[in-house]
Amino acid sequence: MEINRLKGLGVAMVTPFDNEGNIDIDALKKLTTFLIEGGVDYLVVQGTTGESPVLSKTEKQQTLDTVVEVNNGRLPIVFGIGGNNTAALVNDLQTYNLSKVDAILSASPYYNKPTQEGIYQHYKTLAEATSLSIILYNVPGRTASNVLPETTLRIANDFSNIIAVKEASGNMEQIMALIQDKPEGFLVISGDDAITMPIIAAGGDGVISVIGNAFPSEFKNMVSAGLKDEMSTARAMHYNLLPIIPLLFAEGNPAGVKEVLKYKEICGDAVRLPLVNVSEKLKTALQKETDRINNI
Repeated sequence: MEINRLKGLGVAMVTPFDNEGNIDIDALKKLTTFLIEGGVDYLVVQGTTGESPVLSKTEKQQTLDTVVEVNNGRLPIVFGIGGNNTAALVNDLQTYNLSKVDAILSASPYYNKPTQEGIYQHYKTLAEATSLSIILYNVPGRTASNVLPETTLRIANDFSNIIAVKEASGNMEQIMALIQDKPEGFLVISGDDAITMPIIAAGGDGVISVIGNAFPSEFKNMVSAGLKDEMSTARAMHYNLLPIIPLLFAEGNPAGVKEVLKYKEICGDAVRLPLVNVSEKLKTALQKETDRINNI
């Protein structure tokens, strides 16, 4: 795919559920339209924000097909295929209907705690199993193992279809090392809403976002200003949105952002166990911050 189409704001979409815990297709369609009309640059289906660990393969395909239908070719679509069983992921790449998918987002293996060589061999196997573009996802807070810059750069240089990294290590020194030494055309994408503006200021290429579900146009404007080097504008927008970001994650993701989406009447707040809805105290704080942002 054209690499520049994955610059800017990608949104890691939530998966709406109804009160019985089933996928709410109508709400998913409404969310997709809301994001497209909000000006986001691309859609990410079945990342961890989509509660992918608790969806069946059939349900994941259903969410992808729904988003594809509503999108109707307007924006690039990225689909999450990640996990800690390399062989199973190869099977997924070969058995999902990915005909309308532009790239795969694949988190580094969790729990197994592979060595850096194991991480390299994992992505080598995935890259050789598909012609689709792949975004490496480093999120050590969830996986318990950090993909070091030298490993990411080795992968980026060795496999032409691994086109980007979503960096959620929170380590700015590590992220800047990647930006400094990455091969031409390889994207460094923020995986942390709270430090997206600093990452862009350092030369990053955008973000795959959680807050973008609820505030697509606001976050898009901040990202766009940063990418255009309009840093005083981007900085002001960043500090306007910053107070709500830790609240979104305070009691688990996507419970926080789903509460805001319910408040904005986009979809319900239902999550699947082991996640639970946010507390009344946090709900009040989220609603207060949402009103403040909406009234600016």
